[in-house]
Amino acid sequence: MVKQCAVMFVNPVRDRTPHPEEMRGMGFLVHEITDWPTDPAAVRDYHVVVVRVKDIETAPMLAARIRAKPHFGRRLLIALVPASTAQPDRRAAEASGFDEVLNDGCDTRHLTTRIVRGLRTRSELRCVLPPPERRSSAA
Repeated sequence: MVKQCAVMFVNPVRDRTPHPEEMRGMGFLVHEITDWPTDPAAVRDYHVVVVRVKDIETAPMLAARIRAKPHFGRRLLIALVPASTAQPDRRAAEASGFDEVLNDGCDTRHLTTRIVRGLRTRSELRCVLPPPERRSSAA
């Protein structure tokens, strides 16, 4: 059985961002948290992990640590960073394990397009978005 696409949105920055709510409106199941869950198996419920990165200097180590967590597997891992982040820092974060490094202020449609594109490359992470009529009745 194929599940509805689920996103763990890790927001240690704790600033409000429209992404989780807008993604819910597009049909994603989104669970927003401020810290990584203590239960190592919790990640099994998600297809995608989106992390707002507080300090770009720590992004490479953060990506490596998240990828090394039990049960993480080949889940899609996306970093949201400040728009001022330099290209070498973005490349270092991607080289260390983030699949995408996007501006935290990017349009949610851009973020979800990258998510869907990444999920298509990982057949083991098959998930669906409900048809538009289901989305509107769930609101």
